[in-house]
Amino acid sequence: MTTVDRRAFLARTAAVAAVAAAGASAIPATAAWAGGAARFGGNAYVRPRPEAFTDLTELTLAEAAWMIKNGRIKPIDLVEAYLARIGTYEPAYQAFNTVLADQARAAAKVAGRKPHVGPLHGIPLAIKDNYWTAGVRTTANSFLFQDFVPPYDATAVGRLKANGAIVLGKTQMGPLATTRATTPDGRVTTVNAWTPTNPGTDPGGSSTGTATSVAGRMATSGTGTQTGGSITAPSNAQNLTGLKPTMGRVSLAGIIPLSYTRDHPGPLARDAKDAAIMLTAMAGEDPADPRTQGLPRVPNLVEAATPVYSGRRVRARWNTRIGVLPGYADGTSATALARQAFLSTVDKVEGVRLVDVPFPDEWELLTGGAFNNVRLPERSEPFMPYLRTDLRGFGVSVTGWLQGALLGANEFITGQRAKLLLLERVLDQIFDHCDVVVQTGPVPFDILGLPEIGFPIGFTTAGVPIGTILGGAPYAEDRLLSVVAAYQAVTDWHWRRPPNPPAAGAPSALRSAAPAEDRGRLTAEDVVAQTQ
Repeated sequence: MTTVDRRAFLARTAAVAAVAAAGASAIPATAAWAGGAARFGGNAYVRPRPEAFTDLTELTLAEAAWMIKNGRIKPIDLVEAYLARIGTYEPAYQAFNTVLADQARAAAKVAGRKPHVGPLHGIPLAIKDNYWTAGVRTTANSFLFQDFVPPYDATAVGRLKANGAIVLGKTQMGPLATTRATTPDGRVTTVNAWTPTNPGTDPGGSSTGTATSVAGRMATSGTGTQTGGSITAPSNAQNLTGLKPTMGRVSLAGIIPLSYTRDHPGPLARDAKDAAIMLTAMAGEDPADPRTQGLPRVPNLVEAATPVYSGRRVRARWNTRIGVLPGYADGTSATALARQAFLSTVDKVEGVRLVDVPFPDEWELLTGGAFNNVRLPERSEPFMPYLRTDLRGFGVSVTGWLQGALLGANEFITGQRAKLLLLERVLDQIFDHCDVVVQTGPVPFDILGLPEIGFPIGFTTAGVPIGTILGGAPYAEDRLLSVVAAYQAVTDWHWRRPPNPPAAGAPSALRSAAPAEDRGRLTAEDVVAQTQ
């Protein structure tokens, strides 16, 4: 388990904010990362459940890894199973904007001939379309990048591929990562895999396509980015386990930026073990991203995500105090009842103790819009030449970009100071009392660069998933994974899959001649309200 000097993290956050003010860009100017395989440990392989043997797309990443390692299937078998499902259900889900069928088949055949390199060997993944992919269009679902073809992979993609992963395709996302997946002009595209015939059900954004592809069993796992809930929100909305790591744990090099001090690449997966495998491959120091340098080592995440038993009973890997903030489970709504049941269940795990924790001083002021909006200049600054020449390039999200361009320097500096004060109070006034803390949303952990994990805890009466979020101290991804692994060992929410949509689902909005209103349209005001 990682222990970190809180003051050191506070000082590092201040330094990163200063770098952002100096105009650092998240788009690299150096050659792509070229490292070797990560170390996962033997616990990364899980013998499949009996029901998973009959459908390869039902296998978790860890189960598929076991099948490939033990020669039960070949990588090409897994890739073909997913491509067949994409061919049948993608018109309904609209999760991808590019499917790399030929490239994936070729990579799978090569993987079948190579020595086994680890649990990601031959595993097909979905990549959010703001991650650079060599020779493949990377658009961030925007007019600005609609013809951009990167010369090399983002560091995170390079790491996944070096560990044997296969890219199945690029996934739909909110335009420039600002909201749920739509076309750049605001037409709703990707649907929630649990309600594929109702585009009005929020699928979560901006990593919408990745979430839908994984929930709809069109990819084993996938990548997302989070600036304001873009991993945890779609994970909660679609019954997935999404892990937003500590700022700097995963390199931003080769990812089209939104906010230098708040962008966090991370995985969306089916359970804690799969998320741990993905993050193990993605994490680590990168010369192209100063945020990644000089950090504590990446702990053994896969071990942390492996349940521990005392006899037949699950126990916590480490004695853990779970902080419960005021009002977290109040009320009688389906969400409140699911939260109450979650707390009751996790409280019965040996080694877990629930503790009430207060909101830090001036919580509402420091987490409200007055200071939260200071992120906007960070995203507008690199795009000022475009803002000065043709606003149409920003599509439906233009209002938010203009807000950032017009915010005053004094407001930006005041906001940065407020962020450091908030971080100090969260570290001292929350984490002095607990090891992890329940959350009702991604704020303030996105603001502060602290890790958080979203995971399923139930369903509404209409059958739509309900999730929750746990936040952790700096670099404590292992602690978060250990709690979720223990909870998932005694519950089955994460095993549930949505029913298949009609095979002849609605045609893609990207290719449909139907009027935009038939699919729904987001206004500029909607985007401002939903900005990620």
